[in-house]
Order: sequence, then C-alpha cells, then structure tokens
Amino acid sequence: MAEAESPAVVASGLKGVASDWADDKQAFHVPWGKAMMWIFLLSDTFIFSCFLISYMNVRITTTVPWPIPSEVFALSFGGEPIPLILIAIMTFVLITSSGTMALAVNYGYRRDKRKTVLLTLATAVLGATFVGMQAFEWTKLIVDEGIRPWGNPMGAAQFGSSFFMITGFHGMHVTAGVIYLIVVATRVGTGYYDRHRGGNYEMVEIAGLYWHFVDLVWVFIFAFFYLW
Repeated sequence: MAEAESPAVVASGLKGVASDWADDKQAFHVPWGKAMMWIFLLSDTFIFSCFLISYMNVRITTTVPWPIPSEVFALSFGGEPIPLILIAIMTFVLITSSGTMALAVNYGYRRDKRKTVLLTLATAVLGATFVGMQAFEWTKLIVDEGIRPWGNPMGAAQFGSSFFMITGFHGMHVTAGVIYLIVVATRVGTGYYDRHRGGNYEMVEIAGLYWHFVDLVWVFIFAFFYLW
C-alpha cells in the first residue's frame, strides 16, 4: 500500500494551486481583442435571433394576408417586373465582400501591406454599395408603395414594422463595419500597426470576424424575409 502523502507535500501543492490562480494563467492562447470580438458577436447573435424568431411568430399568427415578397420587392425593367432582382444583387455584393475580406486577412498574415489595404478598402466599398442599395429599397417602399412601420397598404401592418426593424438593424451593422474597415485600412497603410503593434496585423482578422458575421446574418434575413 502506498504511503499517505505528507502534510508538507499537500501544503506545497495547495500553494502551487494558489500561485497558479494568482498568476492569471491563460488556458487558451487567444488574443484579448479577438476574444472580446467573439463575445460581442455572441451577444449580437442573441439579438438577431430574437428579431427573427419574433418575425416568424408574427408571420405565422397574423390573420391579415401577408404581402408576397416576390411582388413587393420586384423592380420593373422595360415594363416587366423582375422579382427580387435588387435583393439578389445586394446578396451577391455582400457575399463578394466576404471573399475580399478573407483575402485581406490572408495578406495581412503575410505582412503584404499594399494588398491588405486594397482588399480591406474594396470590402468597405462593397459594404457601402450594399447600404446604398438598401437605402434605394427603403425609399421605393416608403415613397412608391406607402409602407410605414405602423401601416402597410399591401397587407398585414406588421410587415412594415418587422421589415424596417430587422433590415435597419442589419444596415446599421454594415455601416459601422464600413467605418471600421476604413479605419483599419488607414492604420495598416500609414504603418500604425508597424509602429505600435510590432507589425502585427491582428486587427485585420478581428475586423474580418465582424464582417463575416454581418454577411452570415444577411443570409438568414434573406432566407426568412425575402424567400418565405
């Protein structure tokens, strides 16, 4: 039978545990900025989930006919309406921006400053294009169709409130992302990260996490709001 561990050894072990806790050990080597971005995105996921679940609940329970998205969001070219053409272009633009962002992160790891800046700015331009098209969409619905957050001449009144709330909240995220990307690209281009971060372009990856999240949320909005 093995001998019992002496009290001195136990005490030493307890002191070691206390020392580990006091030294603020890092279990997973994740940069602080990246960890905070993941926490922010997790909280944002809950918010968008609540919005989409509420939309589905309203859509299912309303007794007033719901407008048909393919008719509401159609644009006329040569007198013939094309269903969801603007939404399809917006989706293509946003998905393309996800590709340019991924390339920006890749070249950031390679310390290729020029390509990182150009691809980050290209992502910002695509994001701004998306916001511009969304503004056109809103203008068309408000001015031409008479849809308001509190009313809708085309059917259920909840259509306007849910549409403007969900797409508006997402549009705010895209706008904030465009500003964020411009700031990051400017700092990469001016050598800010070279002087203050030792040439670490980690912020490009953190911005990429945010941008990919915004793109992913749009996929769910597109599926639930425009295709349902």
